[in-house]
Amino acid sequence: MFLILKERFRQGYNTSDFPLKEPILSDRFAGLPKIMGTCKDGCDICLELCPTDAIKKSGDAIDIDLGRCIFCDLCAKECPEHIIKFTSQYRLSSNNRNALFISKEVENIGFKLNKKIQKIFGRSLHLRQVSAGGCNACEADLNVLGTPTYDLNRFGINFTASPRHADGIIVTGPVSLNMKDALLETYNALSEPKIVIASGTCAISGGIFKNNDEVCCGLEDILPVDLYICGCPPHPYTALHAMLQLMGRI
Repeated sequence: MFLILKERFRQGYNTSDFPLKEPILSDRFAGLPKIMGTCKDGCDICLELCPTDAIKKSGDAIDIDLGRCIFCDLCAKECPEHIIKFTSQYRLSSNNRNALFISKEVENIGFKLNKKIQKIFGRSLHLRQVSAGGCNACEADLNVLGTPTYDLNRFGINFTASPRHADGIIVTGPVSLNMKDALLETYNALSEPKIVIASGTCAISGGIFKNNDEVCCGLEDILPVDLYICGCPPHPYTALHAMLQLMGRI
């Protein structure tokens, strides 16, 4: 026991100062994309490269659906005009699906605070995580939130084992057909009022599995979603910021 306490004191205080201070992210982190111009006539390189059809083109203007984007940044690397740039902005959540479309004119994700959710869940939020056919990347980064660096519990947010003890569910994965009934049963086991969070591109739209016969292409046509967290997978700070934003804490 003495050796354990000694080692703990040696390690010191490891919890980040977020949200009081901005997090330091890796230079390799690909965050919110920025569209800095218009396409050259006849150039469809970005459309051809995008594995999830997240990019749409109208004339010489393009827009990106962050609900489909997997942030692979192939479009930015291969664009001959360097129109698309992935920034280090980690704030990638919204409670409005239509706000996830980014264009040259719309560069920020919109979020409108739900006063009812803030009033009920603003001080404490218990979530049941449902892995609905995911690859475990989103699940792993949500699990990281329980480590000392992020310390999710200090904000009154906890993951619980039973949906009957939860205020809502946070879903990852494209919702495979084998998981659909289990997901719906979990949702129905929640007490009212309840919230639904779609975490990651797969949960929002199906991601790279979109249009596959074995998946439901995310939550869009299955459950009412209160919060969309973009990313493939979402960075832990992205997920933490999103949940605090939903609670009205930031």
